[in-house]
Amino acid sequence: MPRLRDVVVERPDVLLVGINPGLRSGAVGHHFAGNGNPFWRLLEASKLTPRLLHYEEDEKLADFGIALTNLCARVTRTAAELEPDEIERGRRTLARKIAKLEPRVVAFVGVSLYQMYFRLPKSGGPGEKPETIAGARVFVVPNPSGLNASFPGFEHKLVWFEALRKFVQKLR
Repeated sequence: MPRLRDVVVERPDVLLVGINPGLRSGAVGHHFAGNGNPFWRLLEASKLTPRLLHYEEDEKLADFGIALTNLCARVTRTAAELEPDEIERGRRTLARKIAKLEPRVVAFVGVSLYQMYFRLPKSGGPGEKPETIAGARVFVVPNPSGLNASFPGFEHKLVWFEALRKFVQKLR
């Protein structure tokens, strides 16, 4: 199974952080490759990217000042399969990546991921957060998965991806 490579750009406007690759992403070696996952459509519709990218073009995010990584590298059917020790290692690794890349904004793709990273109780929602990581501001967008019952439709998610774009523009 190919290992997903981070999309890296020096001092990105945004570092998007997913929790870990799903089975399809792991099989094809590209981020957010799940059938029906609207991640790439959300980036284009929110104008975070100027055009629709296909998951096989994930490296092109760097052309638009966007970096992309995951908290954990291991491919699983669901994030619930991740072990506490891999999550802890992922937290430390992510903190090092953020310090090295110096993004303007770290955008967690999923409220539960944000809560996991900061060891917070299950509360709150998407949007701008008070925490910073190595000087980077923190923002949360909903997990784009169709399984996300809190944000079931495309429009429910798009509101937050648009808010992320506006937040990044405000910080420029």
